Amino acid sequence: MSIRTSVTEAEAADRLALRELIDAYAHCADRRDAKGQMALFTEDTHFVVYMDARDPEPTQELHGRESLAPVFDALNAYAATMHFNGQSTIEWEGDRASGESYCLAHHLTEADDGSRTMMVASIRYLDTMVKREGEWLFAERRLLVNWTDTRPLQL
Repeated sequence: MSIRTSVTEAEAADRLALRELIDAYAHCADRRDAKGQMALFTEDTHFVVYMDARDPEPTQELHGRESLAPVFDALNAYAATMHFNGQSTIEWEGDRASGESYCLAHHLTEADDGSRTMMVASIRYLDTMVKREGEWLFAERRLLVNWTDTRPLQL
């Protein structure tokens, strides 16, 4: 990866739009906006989950935007989530881009007895994005869980 010292206005606009796409995914997840999250993907999207990034076999593989609904709705099991996006690297040519971005995803569970548990997942996303009608969308998203840490929270 090279570090750039100048970019064109069009390149800057695409870079901003791609970062906003990545951030919109996390924003929708934390607000339980499954429809908004699904709208960030192409109709024929490919979404692959690896609950253990070291395992070459995916835990879940989905095809098509509509197949994403149950995955995104599953976040409703948590009292709250916070997806904190870190660095990302993106390369593109024309209307197609690929990239890798990092995320620490916090998932709060509250039991009936009032006890609370926090699960933090270190996630890497390997993405292919396409620009359609001037808008960047995910064509493929591979979610790789590097590690998780689950702990009780004090009241």
